[in-house]
Amino acid sequence: MFMKPNRVFCAKVHDAVYAPRPDIALPELPNWAKVTTALLCLRSLFSQAGLDRTKQDGVDWNPLGDIIHEGEKVVVKPNWVYHHNRSGHGLDCLITHTSVIEALLHYVVKARPKSILICDAPVQGCNFDALMASSGVSDMVERFTVNGVKVQVEDLRLTVRRGEKLSDQGIEDCRPIENYILYDLGRDSILEGITSDDPGFRITMYNPDLLKRTHAHGRHQYLIAREVMEADVMINVPKLKTHKKACITGALKNVVGINGHKGYLPHHRKGGSLREGDCYRGNSLMKTFIEEALDATNRAQSTGGRGALACVVRAGMAVAKLLGEDDNYDGSWYGNDTVWRMTMDLQRLLHYGSSDGTLSDQVQRKVITLTDAIIAGEGDGPLSPVPTGLGMMTLGINPPALEWVHAILMGLDPRGIALTREAFMPHRYPLVDFSPEQIVIKMDGQEVSAGSLFALHGRKFCLPSGWQTTSEIGDQPISSREESSEPA
Repeated sequence: MFMKPNRVFCAKVHDAVYAPRPDIALPELPNWAKVTTALLCLRSLFSQAGLDRTKQDGVDWNPLGDIIHEGEKVVVKPNWVYHHNRSGHGLDCLITHTSVIEALLHYVVKARPKSILICDAPVQGCNFDALMASSGVSDMVERFTVNGVKVQVEDLRLTVRRGEKLSDQGIEDCRPIENYILYDLGRDSILEGITSDDPGFRITMYNPDLLKRTHAHGRHQYLIAREVMEADVMINVPKLKTHKKACITGALKNVVGINGHKGYLPHHRKGGSLREGDCYRGNSLMKTFIEEALDATNRAQSTGGRGALACVVRAGMAVAKLLGEDDNYDGSWYGNDTVWRMTMDLQRLLHYGSSDGTLSDQVQRKVITLTDAIIAGEGDGPLSPVPTGLGMMTLGINPPALEWVHAILMGLDPRGIALTREAFMPHRYPLVDFSPEQIVIKMDGQEVSAGSLFALHGRKFCLPSGWQTTSEIGDQPISSREESSEPA
C-alpha cells in the first residue's frame, strides 16, 4: 500500500503565504514549472510519506507513480464553492488556491495518466467563468496547454441560477443527464435514521418537492458526476474552513461537489428542534411563517411569482429581526443533524460506488486527499470566511483520519462534532477500519501527539455564530486553548 490509512502527514510553510520561489529549481520537474511555497510544501509531504523514496531528489522522482498508474483516469476535486467571498476578504480563504492545484498537477503529469480532469459543482449561483478567471485557473490551464499537457476543467452542475437573489430562476439541464449516475443508498443511507413519513428535508433556494422524491423511507438518491465515478484515482483537494452547518469543511465535506444537482442534497430539516426539525433551536411562529414563504418561493414557476414571494420572505425576515430572532433559516447551527449524514452518504458512494449505479463490497477507486490550509477560513464559512494564516498542508488517504487532525489543528474536539465523530462509526460500507486513537500524526517527518500538534502548529478558530455555544455541542464541549492544550 502506498500510504497507511491511519497516517496523516502535515507540513508547514515558513510564512503563511502563496508566493513564487524563483530562486529554487527542482530536478524532477520541467523548467517551465512555477516553484511556489505550495509546491515546496507538497514536495515535503511526498517526502515524509516515503513516496518513491529511492529516486527522491533525482530527475526521475515520481512520487505519485505508485498511486497513479500509467494510462489511468485522474480526477482532481478542489473547493470551488463560489466566485467571490461574501465577507469581502478575497478568494485565498474561500477556495483551494490555484498554486496548490498547479503544484499537484506537475506530479500527476509525471505519472503519465490517460486523462486529467479538474472539476467541482459550486453553489447554484456561482459564476463559474468569473471564478476561473479571477482565481487564475484559466491561466494555469493555458500554461499546461502551451507546454503540451492537456488538462480539462469541468463545471459539474446540472442546474445553475441566473443571479444571486432568491427571486432569480434556475437554468436547468446545463449538462447532458447522461453525464451523471443515479445512486440509491436506500436503507444503508445514514439519513434513514431521521427519515419520518414527512422528514421535511430542505436545502436553501431549491424546490423542496424534489427532495421529497429523492429522499424518503428506504430511498436516498444522489446524482453523481459520471467523470468522477469512472475515474481510477480521485484526488480530493479541499480548502480547510469552518462551516456554519457542519462546523468544519475539509477532507470529508468537500466531496459534496461530486453531486451534480444540489436538489439531491438534504442540508437540514424544516422546523425547529421542538418540532422534529433541525433548522434552528426551539420553536418560532415567525420562523415557521418564513419557512413556508421560502417553500412557496422555491416552488414558484414564474419570474413574477418568485419575485412577489421573495418580497414576502424579505419582509418577514425584517420583522423577525425586530422581534429579536436570529438570521438562521437554513440549518446553520450546532443542532443540524442532517448535513453530516448526507456527507457520509457521499463519502461511501465515492469509495464504493460502481459505474453502473450499484455499490460494491470493495473500494472501487483510489482516493487521496491533499488539504490546502496555508491560508484557512474561519468565521461564517463556507461562503463568508475570514482568512487565518495556518500555514499548513496535509496529506493522507483516509478522509475521516484527516478531518480528525484538521479539527485538532483548529482547536476543536473532534468527538464533539458529529461530522468527525460519526465518520468512525461501524457501517456496512465502512470509511475506516481503525479508531481515532490509532491515528498517527506526522509533522515535518516526526511523529507528534495531538496536543503537541495543536500547541505548536494549530490555533483556535473563530466558529460560525451558530456554533459558538460550545458547551452544547455533542456530549463533550469543544475545547478552547484557554481550557486545555489537548484539543483532541
